[in-house]
Amino acid sequence: MGAGHQGRRRNRKLSIRPSSTMGYLTDNPIYHARALPDYALDRGGVEMLRAGIVDEELVPTARRAFDDPAHWGALLADVVRRLATIYAAETKRTEAAVSATIANAFRAALAAGAAERAMPQGSEEPALPARRAGAKARGKPVAKSPKAAKSAGLDKSPARKTARGKS
Repeated sequence: MGAGHQGRRRNRKLSIRPSSTMGYLTDNPIYHARALPDYALDRGGVEMLRAGIVDEELVPTARRAFDDPAHWGALLADVVRRLATIYAAETKRTEAAVSATIANAFRAALAAGAAERAMPQGSEEPALPARRAGAKARGKPVAKSPKAAKSAGLDKSPARKTARGKS
């Protein structure tokens, strides 16, 4: 498994348009990758995200790429805008309607994924987030919020000074 591989497959089957795959429905097992524009090849760069469909399963790969994960929001928003432009050009849908449809599906998929991670298979108890599970496993007290940590004396951050110089 390469870097960025998630290590587990989703049960959701994804179907694709046969006309968009150049012979996808043949017995010839060829992966049809998108080509990068010449200007990208000429200038060089870094591929950060790739997604394909193999046997009706999504196969994504990604590289962390950004120090700030919030930059992924801008990248994904740009991808949505590009997809909306394609759909608007090829169908009777508007870019705004396509963007809204994708955004709603994105929110639903994130919520479903969060619920899936929160409830381990065969368990009636939600899983603890990894950092809390690690602290709990080491026998250290765990606070549920920064405010609770401070009141329990678990907050290790230095005291902040107010505008008047008092902490």
